[in-house]
Amino acid sequence: MSVIAIVGAGMMGSALSFPLRENGHEVRLVGTHLDREIISSGRKTGRHPKFDRDFPAGMKYFQIEELDEALAGAELMVSGVSSFGVDWLAETVLPRIRVPVLSVTKGLSLGEEGNLADFPSGYAARFPGLCFNAVGGPCTSYELVAGDQTVVTFCGPDPEALAWLKGLFATPSYHIRLSADVRGTEAAVALKNGYALGIALSVGLCRRQFKNETLHFNSQAALFEQGLKEMAALLRLMGAGEDCLFTGAGDLYVTVYGGRTRKLGILLGEGDTFAQAMAKLDGVTLESVAITGRVAEAVRKWAEKGICSLRDFPLLLHVDGILSEGRKADIPWEDFVRA
Repeated sequence: MSVIAIVGAGMMGSALSFPLRENGHEVRLVGTHLDREIISSGRKTGRHPKFDRDFPAGMKYFQIEELDEALAGAELMVSGVSSFGVDWLAETVLPRIRVPVLSVTKGLSLGEEGNLADFPSGYAARFPGLCFNAVGGPCTSYELVAGDQTVVTFCGPDPEALAWLKGLFATPSYHIRLSADVRGTEAAVALKNGYALGIALSVGLCRRQFKNETLHFNSQAALFEQGLKEMAALLRLMGAGEDCLFTGAGDLYVTVYGGRTRKLGILLGEGDTFAQAMAKLDGVTLESVAITGRVAEAVRKWAEKGICSLRDFPLLLHVDGILSEGRKADIPWEDFVRA
């Protein structure tokens, strides 16, 4: 049995407690300052407020003020924060860590020169004595909790550490492949968020056009193809390995069909502005919105330097226009043919 501290009680961080407890490990779930209700719920009811199943028996719950107690004796820390919490994690938590880290955070940081960097590499540069690893999809938190079959990618710089991590987490339903391509894996699973939003636009557009709830798959499939085409181009520009696109494709598929990104895309396709849609979603923070803006800015800077052409990314730039400039959804279909 190993002792694992999960810092960040969001849905995916919390969901990873299920395979860990299934394998008999001690799991200490630590809420950030934003997770107080979740930790309180775990202590009182044994359930995450957004899960349909109770947490596994034997879980231990800690508020952020109890972080040092939760980390004492832990052999692994799982970072369950969103991309909006990476700076907080680096400033508050990582200086206290002396054990390997596994991150579930999806996103990329944008440098002043337009370079896109994955979070584990950024952490490693700042904390050179620690071993940083990450999880890539496809996997949704609620299906992991339900025990649906999935195959995910664990990536990291040390093959022995990755093999150890696989031994901790792998179950008969949670299957894990290993990759040394941290940059590529992290880029692929981050990029899919923005493109999932773009594909979901078609659901709302079809509802608006056809005035019914019938699903129309032609437009979704065309956007899926264009999304993969643009993701492949971006991954090449970032120096990612070829296999990463497949990880991103699987994660793209599952993201299109569930979650808040799909809801946002449908609302935008139905005719809402970004502000109107976010009001209906109670202003939730979405990785898809953050990653779209960062990647679009990077692409524009790359184009200015002659590294790429804006014509190669019509779907990305259309989605960014909706989010950053308040444009209405109007898919540039002919630009896909010319791209």
